Amino acid sequence: MKIITLYKNETKLIKKAATSNSEAQRFIYEKYAPKMLGVCRQYIKDLQFAEDVMVGGFVKVFLNLNKFKFQGSFEGWIRKIMVRESISYLRKKQFVVYDDTLCDENSFSEDNDTSYFEVEHIQNLIDGLPQGYKMVFVLYAIEGYKHKEIAEILEIAESTSKSQLFKARLLLQKKLKEKNTIGYGVR
Repeated sequence: MKIITLYKNETKLIKKAATSNSEAQRFIYEKYAPKMLGVCRQYIKDLQFAEDVMVGGFVKVFLNLNKFKFQGSFEGWIRKIMVRESISYLRKKQFVVYDDTLCDENSFSEDNDTSYFEVEHIQNLIDGLPQGYKMVFVLYAIEGYKHKEIAEILEIAESTSKSQLFKARLLLQKKLKEKNTIGYGVR
């Protein structure tokens, strides 16, 4: 039976993995893969494609470990790579369409209570959004990017990012209300 030493110091682990040490790279992969699959899955509906993107993202992580500056979170650095890989995948597949028309911002209210919805149901609702809405919504609401950063990442206008988020929220609110109405038999 082989005893695997656990890395207690992440800096040493990263430096060792940067030298192409397969054990260190495997340890990093096993530690972060579940979270990063979740990140990719936020953007890519099909789990198998999301997993493919995640694996490709880890290839980039390991090829660029020497560029990690040890400033900020290593997990955050990996997460950023996964987000960009997911967006790149969607662009290559030409799934992204942005709608530049503006909506009436007064028609959105934030009074709905979603605490009773399961995470899987909410993910399915997010998956049902048009891809442009979904990417902006996930980047803003889940990843915490600002509209200026989203605009740079997606190569769109900041106003487009804002309108896509607004429309995504409207559509999600509509779907939640429909589910609530159907679920309680009011319809």
